[in-house]
Parts: sequence; structure tokens; C-alpha cells
Amino acid sequence: MSNQDWLHRSFSAVWHPCTQMKRHEALPIVPIASADGVWLTDFDGKRYLDGVSSWWVSLFGHGHPRIKQAIRTQLDQLEHVMLAGFTHQPVVELSERLSRLSGLGHAFYGSDGASATEIALKMSFHYWQNRGQSDKRRFVSLANSYHGETVGALAVTDVPLFSATYAELLKPGLRAPSPDARLAPPGVDAREQALAAARSLENVLAKHHAEIAAVIVEPLLQGAAGMAMYDPVYLTELRRLCDRYQVHLIADEIAVGFGRTGSFFAYQQAGIVPDFLCLSKGITGGFLPLSCVLTRDEVYQAFYHNDVARGFLHSHSYTGNALACAAALAVLDIFEEDNVLEANRQKALSFDALMQPLRRREDVRHFRHLGMVWAFDVDTPRPEFALAFFSSMLKRGYLLRPIGKTVYFMPPYVIREDEMAGMIHAAIDALDELAADGIPAGECEAALP
Repeated sequence: MSNQDWLHRSFSAVWHPCTQMKRHEALPIVPIASADGVWLTDFDGKRYLDGVSSWWVSLFGHGHPRIKQAIRTQLDQLEHVMLAGFTHQPVVELSERLSRLSGLGHAFYGSDGASATEIALKMSFHYWQNRGQSDKRRFVSLANSYHGETVGALAVTDVPLFSATYAELLKPGLRAPSPDARLAPPGVDAREQALAAARSLENVLAKHHAEIAAVIVEPLLQGAAGMAMYDPVYLTELRRLCDRYQVHLIADEIAVGFGRTGSFFAYQQAGIVPDFLCLSKGITGGFLPLSCVLTRDEVYQAFYHNDVARGFLHSHSYTGNALACAAALAVLDIFEEDNVLEANRQKALSFDALMQPLRRREDVRHFRHLGMVWAFDVDTPRPEFALAFFSSMLKRGYLLRPIGKTVYFMPPYVIREDEMAGMIHAAIDALDELAADGIPAGECEAALP
């Protein structure tokens, strides 16, 4: 069957995520037949380089043989068993290894990033109830934060496009200023901007700490805020403030964990350990849905009691799925055996050099880099820039999906230098085309991740 056949069937049957479906009357959905490494191939044979790791999940590209083999091997032993009252080898081994890597204790599993956020929020809230501090039931999040789109996660997400419609369903929280380095006044560097934001957070905590359960942040990189990057000193100060005012620190590393920022976990660059750690996306290398929340032993012990109601009774049918855990163990093996973090550091040096023509452009603002993420803001009056750039890059055989007027590169770690160079050159051509053409403004598309 051709692309057109699958387009028609998909449009008739599938409700796609993060999408105004009517826009696909003008911009067709891309039907993918197969994938290998960094490349996606449609049903007509056209290839697209996956420059955003398919929403940041495919750490080692598509179809990685070692992850596939781990799933095949596990499939012959055990595909799934309920985790209530039972356990199995992959979930035990994965929990042990994540504990050693993170410095945290028991692992609780979910299915996706928003589920991990819900779990961490519920755990923090319930912890304080079990401790007899029932007034501590509010949460602090950062301006422009994104933590998922279920009801609890939306309450700590500051993206009105997602949350405004559901405002009556959400429990109001508190917002603290973002340490986003782009917000620094002239003459103020990223570190000073982060410290100023920490001082503003301290004002919130000083006033409301008796009613605050936790502060939740995306360490070092706020994705949906337009790849907002900030200095690690903010996390150092945040840990100090959470300790001082007795509130939990929830690190949402759903997008930034597993080496994306240059360290295995982003918070490690600040020399701290959070109270809760939320993981998902890259945890299985993009093969299967899985999320995880790790926490301090002190939190776990607060639920360990003869009273069933004091236990953490959250669950879903596929908690700790054996196939997903086997994939995650293979991902950890690849990190360990292939020295991925060091290899990425070397790649990043080469890619930085390739990025110089972009950095020097007059229409590029706030060019920034962290680990295996590159981003810049485009100075353009076009309200539909994201949609136009996305379409222009698809035409050239590349998947780059801007966030508003922020273009970012978050490729699989296996991308080669020539592939990265091709994508950068295509981005330059697309920017030139959009700056020169007279295409009328169409539907304004936020194109959030």
C-alpha cells in the first residue's frame, strides 16, 4: 500500500496526540513503514532523519539489535505478570541498577512520563499525611514548566495551551520564576540569573512552606519552555532550600535523564540527590512504554505500616512489565559497555563546530547547547514559523519539530557526523527559504513536543 492509502486510513480512524486534527487537511500525516538507526522510511520509500529521537525516546536509534535481542530473549521466558504480590528477575535487576545509579531507593513503576509525575506527587502528598502534617498538600513548579497532561501533572504544568481548558479540574499550585538563562537582564550571566530565581523561590517557600509538599523541576533543561537551559547552581540552591523549609524536591528527568544533558542524570551536575526522581522516555531506548519513580528510603519507610491505608496503593495492570524492564536493562548495558557518556562528549565537540554557521546567523538568538541538545530561537515575524519550518525540513528529508520559534536538535546518540552535518545544512536552507519566500501566514501551530 502507498503513503496515500495509509494517510486516508489513519485520518479516518486514528486520533493523533498533541494535534489539531483539522490542520492535517493541509499538512498530511507522514506514514512510516520502517525505521533503522536514525532513519525513518515511509511507504513510498522516502527517508527522514529523526532529529528529535521520536519525542526524545530513541536514545540509540531505531531497531537497536541489542535491545531487540533482550526483548526476544525475555519473550521466551516471561512476557508479563502482575506486580501486586509477585515479582520477576528483570524488575528486580532494573530497580537495583537504577538505585545504584541514582543514589535513591525503592523503584515504583508506571507506563509513561505523566504517570511518573502523578506517582511522585501522590507519594509526596501521602508521605506528609502519614507523618501527621496534613497541611502540606500544595506543590510548587516553575514558570513555563511541563510535567505531563494528566490532571495531577497538568496542575504543575505551566503551558496554557494544554492546561487552560481544564482549569476547573486542576488543584491550583504555586509558581516560581524560571531560572532560564535567556531571561537574564543585560550584564547578568546564567549563574546570577539562576541565583536570582532561587531567591524568588525562597520567598515562596518562606511564606508557604507549612502548606507545601514538594517543589517539582525539570533539572537543567525545561523542554516545552523552548529548551530553556539554566545553571546547575539553581539545583544546588533548591536542594538547600528544600532541606531548610522541609519540602520535597521532585526531579522530573523524564526528558533529560539517561545522558541527554551530558551526565547520566542531570541533577548530578549540581552534586545533589533529589527526594523523588521521575524517569521515562529514553529508559527503554524507545522500544516500549515504561516509567519509574525512585525515592529516598525515608519516604518508603513512611508507608511501611500495619495499616493498609498507609500503603501506597497506586497501581496499573502493566506495572513493571517484564519486556519493558528487559529493554531498559539492555539500555543500561549499552551505556556501561560502550562508554556512551564519553563518546557523546566527543561527538558534541564535533557537532559544536558544525553548528557555527547557525550560531553566526543574524536571525538566530540565544544559541545554546547542553550535552546532546542544541537549540536556538529564530527572530522572525512569522506567526506560523514552527509549522512552516517543520514542513520545510520534512521536504528535505529531516524531522525537526520546533517549539514555537525555538529550533532544537535532539538526535539519537548513534548519529554520525555526516548525518548531523546534513541536518544542519538542511536547517540553514530552510531558514533561508522561509526568510525569503512570500508564503502567506497559515494556521498558527505551537508544535510543542
